[in-house]
Amino acid sequence: MENPQPKLVRFFAHVISYVFHPLFIPTYFILYLLQVIPYEFVGITDWKLNLKIFSVFWWTAFLPAFAVFLMWRLKLSTSIFLKTQKERIIPYIIVMFFYWWMYYLSRNFTDQPIALKFFFFGVFISSSIGLIVNNYMKVSLHAMATSALLMAVLLTNMHYPIGDIFWVLLTILLTGFVISARMVVSDHTKNELIVGFIIGIVTQLAAYFWVL
Repeated sequence: MENPQPKLVRFFAHVISYVFHPLFIPTYFILYLLQVIPYEFVGITDWKLNLKIFSVFWWTAFLPAFAVFLMWRLKLSTSIFLKTQKERIIPYIIVMFFYWWMYYLSRNFTDQPIALKFFFFGVFISSSIGLIVNNYMKVSLHAMATSALLMAVLLTNMHYPIGDIFWVLLTILLTGFVISARMVVSDHTKNELIVGFIIGIVTQLAAYFWVL
């Protein structure tokens, strides 16, 4: 079935989907923390700080993406876009491992802000639930990731004396744009988007109260 949306709308929807791909969300979150709570990183040299950002990108974006690429080259999936529920099983397990590893590191190092701890624990839980829900529907990973980012930003603003709603409003708009983009260019149903949104919100809340 041909997409009824104008080509320009579809182009921007694709751009938004790529720029705010779920694998990039952890990197965006640590960059956000550097902006709003820089005092939590006091005492860390610039080199170590850059290494920390790189490690988040390496473990949560590059390695999972490389694993998906290998799956595709080994013909374990028909494309790198993981269009079927079956093709998503192994990537779910891979990101679960990396998210747990990042949570383990953030929990055991004293120079990690608590926001990183509950965020990584939350995304680990959401990927675990996503794997289970994947048996019944192709839940939207974009909706899950952006809603997790939204709730993590809200909880960070609640936990720390930030007093600036700019980032909250920006993340709300971002979440709306991403979910709208997925409605335009993906084959997700509204239920799959809604379920993904709920999983991201609830798991971050649960992780926050668990970590505290």
